[in-house]
Amino acid sequence: GQQPPAGYAAAPPSPVVPGPTYPHGGASPAPGPAWPASAPAGGATPRPRGRALTFVAFGLALVLAVVSGVQAYQISRLSDRLADTDQRLATAQSGDGARLDGLEQRAQALEKQAGAQFNPEAVATAVLPSVFRVRAGQFTGTAFAVGKPDTGGGTNLFTNFHVVESVWVGGGREVFLERTDQRYPATIVKVDEVNDIAQLRTTSKFTGLVTAPAAVKPGQQIVVVGAPLGLQDSVTTGVVSAFREAGQGSGPVIQFDAPINPGNSGGPVINGQKQVVGIATAKARDAEGIGLAVPIKVACDGFRIC
Repeated sequence: GQQPPAGYAAAPPSPVVPGPTYPHGGASPAPGPAWPASAPAGGATPRPRGRALTFVAFGLALVLAVVSGVQAYQISRLSDRLADTDQRLATAQSGDGARLDGLEQRAQALEKQAGAQFNPEAVATAVLPSVFRVRAGQFTGTAFAVGKPDTGGGTNLFTNFHVVESVWVGGGREVFLERTDQRYPATIVKVDEVNDIAQLRTTSKFTGLVTAPAAVKPGQQIVVVGAPLGLQDSVTTGVVSAFREAGQGSGPVIQFDAPINPGNSGGPVINGQKQVVGIATAKARDAEGIGLAVPIKVACDGFRIC
């Protein structure tokens, strides 16, 4: 080599450090695969995965515990609210039951009041199907079905004796009942000339009217149904003027002020409860508002068909 220029000192030679020897005798390692070097002594080591999973599990458990607590609290609140609602419902139902009982009592009272009120239209509607025009020879009058059906399957009726008198005295027994366009044959079964009552019977079936159990009183409102002058299904109203006891050879009579005319004889006199109280018989001549009827008890006691 060349000498360094003047003025410069020569560098001291590098010391030779003995190194490991390799099998091939060289100073450097033989070529071959490179192995990973070991980590430096002062470097950081990776954190284990098990610890992270532990933290995650603990977090989930904590969340579940919080959710469960919240749900338990909500369930407790709902249970309290349901119990309170049940109590309110029980109280309301008790109050409703009391109110319903009160309403039922008021309804019953109103029904009684309505029944006590006089309603001629309702009375006529219930009675008319059981009332007939009677043709007995040349005479016409009225008859009405009464009581239960006859044992033979027919219907018993009441009328006045003077309505069927000409047929009965002449030895006949057949008369005819007329209603609207229908005509039914009937038979005179029995008569009471003193009280002016006659019993008829027909094989046809009709609803019998109910008779009143008690005697009428003055002022009681009534309906009279009949066929005055042959005009069937005629209805008049009035009040009982008096109840006159038997005397001077005649039986008891009901005096009333409802208008009647020839043809009404034998028709029913009805009270507000749709019960027969008498049989219209006659009207006073040369007077207004004086009609007479045979008490229904007299007819029932004499004929035993009520």
